[in-house]
Amino acid sequence: MAQQNVPITVAMGDGIGPEIMDATLRILQAAGARITLEEVEIGEKVYARGYSAGIEDSTWASLERTRVFLKAPITTPQGGGFKSLNVTTRKALGLFANIRPCRTYYPFVDTKHPGMDVVIVRENEEDLYAGIEHRQTDEVYQCLKLITRPGTEKIVRYAFEYAVANGRKKVTCFSKDNIMKMTDGIFHKIFDEIGAEYPQIEKEHWIIDIGAAKLADTPHAFDVVVMANLYGDILSDVAAQIAGSVGLAGSANIGVNYAMFEAIHGSAPRRAGQNMANPTGLINGAILMLIHIGQPDVASNVQNALLKTIEDGVHTYDIFREGRSKQKVGTKEFADAVIARLGQKPTVLPAVDFGEPRPMNRELYIPKPRPAHNKVLAGVDIFVHWNEKNPDVLADQFNAFLQEAGMEVTMISNRGTKVWPKGHPETFLTDHWRIRTKAHGWADGIVPVKHAQIVEALNLAQQNGFDFIKTENLYYFDGEAGYVKSAGE
Repeated sequence: MAQQNVPITVAMGDGIGPEIMDATLRILQAAGARITLEEVEIGEKVYARGYSAGIEDSTWASLERTRVFLKAPITTPQGGGFKSLNVTTRKALGLFANIRPCRTYYPFVDTKHPGMDVVIVRENEEDLYAGIEHRQTDEVYQCLKLITRPGTEKIVRYAFEYAVANGRKKVTCFSKDNIMKMTDGIFHKIFDEIGAEYPQIEKEHWIIDIGAAKLADTPHAFDVVVMANLYGDILSDVAAQIAGSVGLAGSANIGVNYAMFEAIHGSAPRRAGQNMANPTGLINGAILMLIHIGQPDVASNVQNALLKTIEDGVHTYDIFREGRSKQKVGTKEFADAVIARLGQKPTVLPAVDFGEPRPMNRELYIPKPRPAHNKVLAGVDIFVHWNEKNPDVLADQFNAFLQEAGMEVTMISNRGTKVWPKGHPETFLTDHWRIRTKAHGWADGIVPVKHAQIVEALNLAQQNGFDFIKTENLYYFDGEAGYVKSAGE
């Protein structure tokens, strides 16, 4: 019985996008991919029509029908007011997992790391990419790093499930929890918790700086690497480049109900319309799509034909090397070469067989209810814009009026470094101050504070001429502090 075609939303993109998408679709059609296409327009032309995210309602409607998006690169206009379409799509559709396989094509593509085969699993929705930024004073700007337990549980579990489904033996976590003890700390903690459910998989954790150095120098030491959003964005490009080229890597963005597939490179407008661009990255993205929609047979055929083409020395300009490559071709001719090799397998590069369809167990990624913690409000950090440079004066002035609210200053920091009490005169100061306040008697234990006291403290600060720009409540959860000490405290 013939399988029914799967509907796919396709965007041709900007710059080199239309050329590499045309090449990719011709290969999929020749390989017998069981898909029906819905073409939509995104990117430059849509931005120009006044849509700040580069996507309009008709495209959202198509995505709601198909739930699968094959997207060519787009160009985001320069200047303020324009939002990243990728970030918008990932967050709007709940595409929490970004999967970027990074493998070498040695000896046919230059690399210092023959045999490298690493998969980066990147959290895709939160972290610093939550996009919450503010200018707070003349001198200070902030970006909020948001890490959630449900978001981390989803991405870590996906990394382990990916490893099991693809015969991978190890999952590594990169974080910076020696510095960001709460945000990166919970990421590491959840990695350990969920990792314990997969005894067949080797687990390890690296601090991000030395882990990145190790990945760049000794990538064969890694298999699957799971990271928060910003780390994953940076290091997936690093991994792709040291494997051979960012231009060769594809990307899958996976959610519970939707998925998007693309090349990881940009639209390269200076190469547009010249029949020069290498379509390999988008082809690899389409291969990941075929696996996702339950057509691993077609995916294996396309992947092996692509490998055979590269192995036969049929190369676009970006990877062509005299004495090693045999034929320099354009985008269209490269696609023709892949199509001609469908049904063949490489003999030097490892051939692939993606096996049987592996449907995603969506239940694994639906957050489970958790019992509420005993949450106690114990104080507030009040951030003020203050142009003077003497924290002793600041402490004295706040303590003078905070007593009316039943509170007192316990610590003052500047740029996260404690400057009162017992600060150091050498500490560089800006106009951005944090005054940590708690209830009288706080030194004897956790003393609850009422919201009304915080409101009164802020009113008193305003009445005394202070420009408070932000507050952060200080909570305890089941007796454990929900905040960290400042540097030097």
